[in-house]
Amino acid sequence: MDQPLRIGTRGSPLALAQARMVADALRAAHGIETELVPITTSGDVIQDRPLAEVGGKSLWTKELDRCLLDGRTDLSVHSMKDVETNRPEPLGIAAMLPRAPAGDRLIGAQSLDALPAGARVGTSSPRRTAQLLARRPDLRAVPIRGNVQTRLARVERGEVEATILAAAGLARLGIEAGVALDWLPAPAQGAIGVEILWAREEMRELLEAIDDRYTHGCVGAERLFLARLGGTCHSAVAAQATGVADQMKLQAEILSPDGREVRRIERDISEDEGRTPGDVARELLESASPALRALFAG
Repeated sequence: MDQPLRIGTRGSPLALAQARMVADALRAAHGIETELVPITTSGDVIQDRPLAEVGGKSLWTKELDRCLLDGRTDLSVHSMKDVETNRPEPLGIAAMLPRAPAGDRLIGAQSLDALPAGARVGTSSPRRTAQLLARRPDLRAVPIRGNVQTRLARVERGEVEATILAAAGLARLGIEAGVALDWLPAPAQGAIGVEILWAREEMRELLEAIDDRYTHGCVGAERLFLARLGGTCHSAVAAQATGVADQMKLQAEILSPDGREVRRIERDISEDEGRTPGDVARELLESASPALRALFAG
Protein backbone atom coordinates (compact mmCIF):
# COMPACT_ATOMS: atom_id res chain seq x y z
CA MET A 1 0.00 0.00 0.00
CA ASP A 2 1.23 3.51 -0.85
CA GLN A 3 0.14 5.06 2.44
CA PRO A 4 0.14 3.72 6.00
CA LEU A 5 -3.06 2.06 7.14
CA ARG A 6 -4.88 4.42 9.49
CA ILE A 7 -5.94 2.61 12.67
CA GLY A 8 -8.72 4.27 14.65
CA THR A 9 -8.45 3.74 18.39
CA ARG A 10 -9.45 5.27 21.66
CA GLY A 11 -6.67 7.24 23.31
CA SER A 12 -6.38 5.44 26.65
CA PRO A 13 -3.11 3.61 27.41
CA LEU A 14 -4.87 0.24 27.14
CA ALA A 15 -6.61 1.08 23.85
CA LEU A 16 -3.33 2.31 22.36
CA ALA A 17 -1.56 -0.86 23.51
CA GLN A 18 -4.23 -2.96 21.82
CA ALA A 19 -4.01 -0.91 18.61
CA ARG A 20 -0.24 -1.43 18.58
CA MET A 21 -0.82 -5.18 18.85
CA VAL A 22 -2.91 -5.02 15.67
CA ALA A 23 -0.28 -2.84 13.98
CA ASP A 24 2.45 -5.33 14.94
CA ALA A 25 0.41 -8.26 13.64
CA LEU A 26 -0.17 -6.53 10.29
CA ARG A 27 3.50 -5.65 10.01
CA ALA A 28 4.51 -9.24 10.75
CA ALA A 29 2.01 -10.68 8.27
CA HIS A 30 2.39 -8.23 5.39
CA GLY A 31 5.17 -5.74 6.15
CA ILE A 32 2.51 -3.02 6.21
CA GLU A 33 3.15 0.32 7.84
CA THR A 34 0.38 1.78 9.98
CA GLU A 35 -0.57 5.03 11.66
CA LEU A 36 -2.51 5.18 14.93
CA VAL A 37 -5.34 7.72 14.92
CA PRO A 38 -6.42 8.33 18.55
CA ILE A 39 -10.08 9.33 18.79
CA THR A 40 -11.79 10.69 21.88
CA THR A 41 -15.07 8.86 22.46
CA SER A 42 -18.05 9.93 24.53
CA GLY A 43 -17.21 7.15 26.97
CA ASP A 44 -13.81 8.74 27.56
CA VAL A 45 -15.33 12.18 28.18
CA ILE A 46 -18.17 11.13 30.51
CA GLN A 47 -16.47 9.95 33.69
CA ASP A 48 -18.92 10.88 36.43
CA ARG A 49 -21.70 8.36 35.72
CA PRO A 50 -22.00 4.67 34.87
CA LEU A 51 -22.28 4.12 31.12
CA ALA A 52 -25.61 2.36 31.59
CA GLU A 53 -27.08 5.71 32.61
CA VAL A 54 -25.86 7.69 29.60
CA GLY A 55 -26.10 5.52 26.51
CA GLY A 56 -24.30 2.24 27.08
CA LYS A 57 -21.71 0.60 24.85
CA SER A 58 -22.27 2.90 21.86
CA LEU A 59 -20.40 5.58 23.82
CA TRP A 60 -17.21 3.62 23.12
CA THR A 61 -17.85 3.04 19.42
CA LYS A 62 -19.89 5.74 17.69
CA GLU A 63 -17.02 8.19 17.12
CA LEU A 64 -14.81 5.40 15.81
CA ASP A 65 -17.66 4.30 13.54
CA ARG A 66 -18.05 7.81 12.17
CA CYS A 67 -14.38 8.00 11.27
CA LEU A 68 -14.60 4.69 9.39
CA LEU A 69 -17.75 5.73 7.57
CA ASP A 70 -16.25 9.12 6.64
CA GLY A 71 -13.02 7.57 5.36
CA ARG A 72 -10.82 9.19 8.00
CA THR A 73 -9.59 5.77 9.14
CA ASP A 74 -9.17 2.39 7.45
CA LEU A 75 -9.97 0.20 10.44
CA SER A 76 -11.00 0.44 14.09
CA VAL A 77 -9.63 -1.55 17.00
CA HIS A 78 -12.09 -2.46 19.75
CA SER A 79 -12.23 -4.31 23.03
CA MET A 80 -14.96 -6.68 21.90
CA LYS A 81 -16.80 -6.64 25.24
CA ASP A 82 -17.46 -2.93 24.61
CA VAL A 83 -18.98 -3.44 21.15
CA GLU A 84 -22.77 -3.56 20.79
CA THR A 85 -24.23 -6.73 19.27
CA ASN A 86 -26.12 -4.68 16.67
CA ARG A 87 -23.63 -2.79 14.51
CA PRO A 88 -24.13 -0.33 11.65
CA GLU A 89 -24.78 -2.37 8.50
CA PRO A 90 -21.82 -1.08 6.41
CA LEU A 91 -19.35 -2.20 9.11
CA GLY A 92 -18.11 -5.63 10.08
CA ILE A 93 -15.60 -7.31 12.40
CA ALA A 94 -13.01 -8.71 10.01
CA ALA A 95 -10.51 -10.15 12.49
CA MET A 96 -9.84 -10.89 16.12
CA LEU A 97 -6.45 -11.36 17.71
CA PRO A 98 -5.81 -14.39 19.95
CA ARG A 99 -7.80 -13.91 23.13
CA ALA A 100 -6.07 -13.06 26.38
CA PRO A 101 -7.21 -14.57 29.71
CA ALA A 102 -10.86 -13.59 29.86
CA GLY A 103 -11.42 -13.42 33.62
CA ASP A 104 -11.48 -10.68 36.25
CA ARG A 105 -8.97 -9.88 38.98
CA LEU A 106 -9.61 -8.45 42.42
CA ILE A 107 -7.28 -5.58 43.33
CA GLY A 108 -6.81 -4.58 46.97
CA ALA A 109 -7.40 -7.86 48.82
CA GLN A 110 -6.24 -11.47 48.66
CA SER A 111 -9.81 -12.70 48.18
CA LEU A 112 -13.41 -11.59 48.44
CA ASP A 113 -13.59 -13.36 51.80
CA ALA A 114 -10.67 -11.26 53.06
CA LEU A 115 -12.57 -7.99 52.61
CA PRO A 116 -14.09 -6.62 55.83
CA ALA A 117 -17.85 -6.29 56.19
CA GLY A 118 -19.12 -3.19 54.43
CA ALA A 119 -15.97 -2.74 52.37
CA ARG A 120 -16.27 -0.52 49.30
CA VAL A 121 -15.51 -2.23 45.99
CA GLY A 122 -15.17 0.07 43.00
CA THR A 123 -17.06 -1.08 39.91
CA SER A 124 -19.61 0.45 37.56
CA SER A 125 -20.34 -2.86 35.84
CA PRO A 126 -23.83 -4.30 36.50
CA ARG A 127 -22.40 -7.80 35.95
CA ARG A 128 -19.54 -7.41 38.40
CA THR A 129 -21.80 -5.71 40.92
CA ALA A 130 -24.33 -8.55 40.81
CA GLN A 131 -21.65 -11.26 40.93
CA LEU A 132 -20.01 -9.49 43.87
CA LEU A 133 -23.25 -9.14 45.84
CA ALA A 134 -24.23 -12.73 45.09
CA ARG A 135 -21.13 -13.82 46.99
CA ARG A 136 -20.83 -11.03 49.56
CA PRO A 137 -24.14 -9.14 49.98
CA ASP A 138 -22.60 -7.14 52.84
CA LEU A 139 -20.13 -5.38 50.53
CA ARG A 140 -20.78 -1.99 48.91
CA ALA A 141 -20.38 -1.61 45.16
CA VAL A 142 -19.19 1.95 44.52
CA PRO A 143 -19.37 3.39 40.98
CA ILE A 144 -15.90 3.98 39.57
CA ARG A 145 -14.87 5.13 36.07
CA GLY A 146 -11.63 5.91 34.32
CA ASN A 147 -8.77 3.95 32.84
CA VAL A 148 -6.88 1.15 34.56
CA GLN A 149 -4.32 3.46 36.15
CA THR A 150 -7.03 5.75 37.52
CA ARG A 151 -8.85 2.85 39.15
CA LEU A 152 -5.67 1.46 40.67
CA ALA A 153 -4.87 4.92 42.06
CA ARG A 154 -8.25 5.11 43.79
CA VAL A 155 -7.46 1.91 45.66
CA GLU A 156 -4.02 3.26 46.57
CA ARG A 157 -5.58 6.46 47.95
CA GLY A 158 -8.06 4.47 50.04
CA GLU A 159 -11.13 5.84 48.26
CA VAL A 160 -12.25 2.21 47.89
CA GLU A 161 -10.94 -0.90 49.59
CA ALA A 162 -10.81 -2.85 46.33
CA THR A 163 -11.68 -2.78 42.66
CA ILE A 164 -12.21 -5.36 39.92
CA LEU A 165 -10.37 -5.23 36.60
CA ALA A 166 -10.11 -7.44 33.54
CA ALA A 167 -7.08 -9.71 33.60
CA ALA A 168 -6.52 -9.07 29.89
CA GLY A 169 -6.20 -5.31 30.31
CA LEU A 170 -3.73 -5.65 33.16
CA ALA A 171 -1.62 -8.11 31.19
CA ARG A 172 -1.55 -5.91 28.09
CA LEU A 173 -0.31 -3.00 30.18
CA GLY A 174 2.33 -5.14 31.83
CA ILE A 175 0.73 -4.75 35.27
CA GLU A 176 0.98 -7.67 37.68
CA ALA A 177 -1.67 -7.09 40.31
CA GLY A 178 -4.56 -8.73 42.07
CA VAL A 179 -5.92 -12.24 42.34
CA ALA A 180 -8.13 -14.13 39.92
CA LEU A 181 -11.85 -14.23 40.67
CA ASP A 182 -13.67 -17.50 40.19
CA TRP A 183 -16.61 -16.28 38.15
CA LEU A 184 -17.60 -16.00 34.52
CA PRO A 185 -16.49 -12.95 32.53
CA ALA A 186 -18.52 -10.62 30.37
CA PRO A 187 -19.30 -11.94 26.88
CA ALA A 188 -16.33 -11.27 24.57
CA GLN A 189 -14.06 -10.10 27.41
CA GLY A 190 -10.36 -10.40 26.63
CA ALA A 191 -10.82 -10.24 22.84
CA ILE A 192 -9.55 -7.53 20.50
CA GLY A 193 -11.57 -7.00 17.33
CA VAL A 194 -10.73 -5.19 14.10
CA GLU A 195 -13.63 -3.54 12.30
CA ILE A 196 -13.74 -2.23 8.72
CA LEU A 197 -16.09 -1.06 6.02
CA TRP A 198 -17.20 -4.50 4.89
CA ALA A 199 -17.33 -3.50 1.23
CA ARG A 200 -13.54 -3.06 1.21
CA GLU A 201 -12.59 -6.51 -0.01
CA GLU A 202 -8.87 -5.73 0.00
CA MET A 203 -9.07 -4.95 3.72
CA ARG A 204 -10.89 -8.20 4.43
CA GLU A 205 -8.13 -10.11 2.64
CA LEU A 206 -5.37 -8.31 4.55
CA LEU A 207 -6.99 -8.95 7.91
CA GLU A 208 -7.73 -12.60 7.23
CA ALA A 209 -4.04 -13.30 7.82
CA ILE A 210 -4.19 -12.04 11.43
CA ASP A 211 -7.59 -13.46 12.35
CA ASP A 212 -7.55 -16.04 15.15
CA ARG A 213 -10.43 -18.30 14.15
CA TYR A 214 -10.69 -19.98 17.54
CA THR A 215 -11.20 -16.62 19.26
CA HIS A 216 -13.51 -15.38 16.51
CA GLY A 217 -15.71 -18.47 16.80
CA CYS A 218 -15.98 -18.38 20.60
CA VAL A 219 -16.61 -14.64 20.78
CA GLY A 220 -19.12 -14.93 17.97
CA ALA A 221 -21.05 -17.53 19.96
CA GLU A 222 -21.00 -15.35 23.07
CA ARG A 223 -22.26 -12.34 21.12
CA LEU A 224 -25.05 -14.39 19.52
CA PHE A 225 -26.07 -15.55 22.99
CA LEU A 226 -26.07 -11.96 24.23
CA ALA A 227 -28.10 -10.73 21.26
CA ARG A 228 -30.74 -13.42 21.82
CA LEU A 229 -31.02 -12.52 25.51
CA GLY A 230 -31.94 -8.98 24.54
CA GLY A 231 -30.28 -7.47 27.58
CA THR A 232 -29.49 -3.81 28.04
CA CYS A 233 -26.48 -2.10 29.64
CA HIS A 234 -28.32 -2.51 32.96
CA SER A 235 -28.47 -6.31 32.59
CA ALA A 236 -26.06 -8.52 34.50
CA VAL A 237 -24.85 -11.14 32.01
CA ALA A 238 -21.79 -13.38 31.99
CA ALA A 239 -20.79 -15.89 29.34
CA GLN A 240 -17.81 -17.81 28.03
CA ALA A 241 -17.57 -20.18 25.09
CA THR A 242 -14.76 -22.67 24.54
CA GLY A 243 -13.97 -25.12 21.78
CA VAL A 244 -14.55 -25.12 18.03
CA ALA A 245 -17.40 -25.92 15.68
CA ASP A 246 -19.37 -28.91 17.00
CA GLN A 247 -17.15 -29.24 20.06
CA MET A 248 -18.07 -25.88 21.55
CA LYS A 249 -19.28 -25.43 25.11
CA LEU A 250 -21.09 -22.35 26.39
CA GLN A 251 -21.24 -21.41 30.08
CA ALA A 252 -23.45 -18.49 31.02
CA GLU A 253 -25.41 -16.83 33.78
CA ILE A 254 -27.83 -13.99 34.31
CA LEU A 255 -28.31 -12.27 37.64
CA SER A 256 -30.65 -9.86 39.33
CA PRO A 257 -29.02 -6.48 40.04
CA ASP A 258 -28.72 -7.25 43.76
CA GLY A 259 -27.26 -10.71 43.11
CA ARG A 260 -30.06 -12.48 44.97
CA GLU A 261 -31.14 -14.47 41.93
CA VAL A 262 -28.58 -16.23 39.78
CA ARG A 263 -29.45 -18.53 36.90
CA ARG A 264 -26.57 -20.52 35.42
CA ILE A 265 -26.34 -22.86 32.46
CA GLU A 266 -23.71 -24.94 30.69
CA ARG A 267 -24.50 -26.51 27.33
CA ASP A 268 -22.76 -27.97 24.32
CA ILE A 269 -23.33 -25.96 21.15
CA SER A 270 -23.87 -28.28 18.22
CA GLU A 271 -25.18 -27.57 14.75
CA ASP A 272 -25.68 -31.31 14.26
CA GLU A 273 -27.95 -31.44 17.31
CA GLY A 274 -29.55 -28.12 16.42
CA ARG A 275 -28.53 -26.28 19.61
CA THR A 276 -27.41 -22.71 18.98
CA PRO A 277 -26.28 -19.95 21.34
CA GLY A 278 -29.75 -18.49 20.92
CA ASP A 279 -31.30 -21.74 22.14
CA VAL A 280 -29.12 -21.59 25.25
CA ALA A 281 -30.26 -18.02 25.89
CA ARG A 282 -33.90 -19.02 25.56
CA GLU A 283 -33.44 -21.96 27.95
CA LEU A 284 -31.72 -19.74 30.49
CA LEU A 285 -34.48 -17.13 30.35
CA GLU A 286 -37.13 -19.82 30.79
CA SER A 287 -35.44 -20.92 34.01
CA ALA A 288 -35.53 -17.38 35.48
CA SER A 289 -38.20 -15.80 37.66
CA PRO A 290 -40.62 -13.39 35.96
CA ALA A 291 -38.84 -10.48 37.64
CA LEU A 292 -35.41 -11.50 36.29
CA ARG A 293 -36.83 -12.38 32.87
CA ALA A 294 -38.38 -8.93 32.65
CA LEU A 295 -34.91 -7.38 32.61
CA PHE A 296 -34.33 -8.94 29.20
CA ALA A 297 -36.15 -8.54 25.91
CA GLY A 298 -35.33 -12.00 24.59
